Order: sequence, then structure tokens, then C-alpha cells
Amino acid sequence: MDIHHLVKMANDIASFFESQSDRAGAEEAIASHIKRFWDPRMRKQIVEWVDAGGTEGMKPLVADAIRSQRALLLPRPRSA
Repeated sequence: MDIHHLVKMANDIASFFESQSDRAGAEEAIASHIKRFWDPRMRKQIVEWVDAGGTEGMKPLVADAIRSQRALLLPRPRSA
């Protein structure tokens, strides 16, 4: 999927939660929403993009949510 489309969708999610006074709570809510409603490939793509320094066009709250909630957003490694 186009990364700019993912950024727009994540920014739309953040618009809903950015009025929360608890920044950490807003970050967790954004990541939880993405976890529930996005395909794992979409989550992986946006996490990898942020990990590589990509934040162009992204609200700071989204970038912070992705960084702080990275473990929630990525699938757990399979055990052997």
C-alpha cells in the first residue's frame, strides 16, 4: 500500500485522539486502533517506514505512538 495513504489514515486516527490530555494514553489509543483495524502488512510497513526515519507528513503524535507502541503493532515472532 502507498505509504502516504497509510500516513493519512494514521493522521486521521490521531485527529480523534489528540484532544486527550494524557499524551501516553493517546499514543496507546492510536496504536490500539491501528492494531485492531489495520492488516498486519500495513502495520509492518508504517513501523518500518518510521524506523527508517520517515515521518514526512505525519503528525508527531502518530510518530511517537508508533515508536512507543512498536511491540504492540508488530506481530510476535513465532516460537520454534
